[in-house]
Amino acid sequence: MRILVTGSAGHLGEALVRTLRTTDHEIIGLDVLDSAFTNRVGSIVDRGYVKQCMRGVDAVIHTATLHKPHVITHSHQSFVDTNITGTLNLLEEAVSAGVRSFVFTSTTSAFGDALTPPANAPAAWVTEDIKPVPKNIYGVTKTAAEDLCQLFHRNHGLACLVLRTSRFFPEEDDHKPLRQAYPDENIKANEFLYRRVELEDAVSAHLLAIEKAPSIGFGCYIISATTPFTPDDLLDLRTDAPTIVHRNFPDYKDIYAHRGWSLFPGIERVYVNDRARHDLGWRPRYDFRFILDCLQQGLEPRSALARAVGAKGYHGQQFAEGPYPVE
Repeated sequence: MRILVTGSAGHLGEALVRTLRTTDHEIIGLDVLDSAFTNRVGSIVDRGYVKQCMRGVDAVIHTATLHKPHVITHSHQSFVDTNITGTLNLLEEAVSAGVRSFVFTSTTSAFGDALTPPANAPAAWVTEDIKPVPKNIYGVTKTAAEDLCQLFHRNHGLACLVLRTSRFFPEEDDHKPLRQAYPDENIKANEFLYRRVELEDAVSAHLLAIEKAPSIGFGCYIISATTPFTPDDLLDLRTDAPTIVHRNFPDYKDIYAHRGWSLFPGIERVYVNDRARHDLGWRPRYDFRFILDCLQQGLEPRSALARAVGAKGYHGQQFAEGPYPVE
């Protein structure tokens, strides 16, 4: 099978190409940046170039995008061009080329303000049934691209699956007070309770999506580590997360104390991956229990794939306030 991976110089794109190169598939890595995992350098905004890259392609994994850290450094038009027009170009050329599976990498950020419950309300139990309320141009363009995928399935029969991935980037958090309050590895370990996915697991979800798309037709799935929480935990989770976590993981306190770590006092949302596990047969390996076991045994909690890909950053410059520009 010939597979086109867009964004092949990015975190997920590189991880996908690295993994797929170990199979019998023919891989086309497309990106605006040259890299060891890119063999077609060009923009998805260029319809003619997309057409060239799509020849003979059986499946598309579309990870190329402008991200949230670009909101301050890039114009709204740039987001529209890349995230909407670029996706439209790929969808139209995929239909023309007779592509069997189209997998679009979206983001849990698309939920936007729907992720933040009112004060004194329980934490949000975030499933695919929640209607997104985008709060920036990134969210707006990603949800618009999702709608294009659904439209092309409806009107052209293109098998399209949308994967809303939670955080998998290794870079520091973009929220300065959080960076100042917690060590970076502490933040990421905490996030496996409710809002992070390991890169290796994100890759496996995409590969399953290629396989399942023709039989499913269209679907939207949250790709995040399996949470230990249930809806019954949501009220207390908002105000006293450590107590709920201790109930599930009595050993976490000693493991964390050994490193001088702490949990967040409250958690405001929980991503639920039930639908992806059911429909795709996805079995994410990395969760909070896995992370605790690694820490207890002195093992690296990141996958070998994540370590190989490493940190990339989102800009070619440094900023005074940290890894990302701030308003």
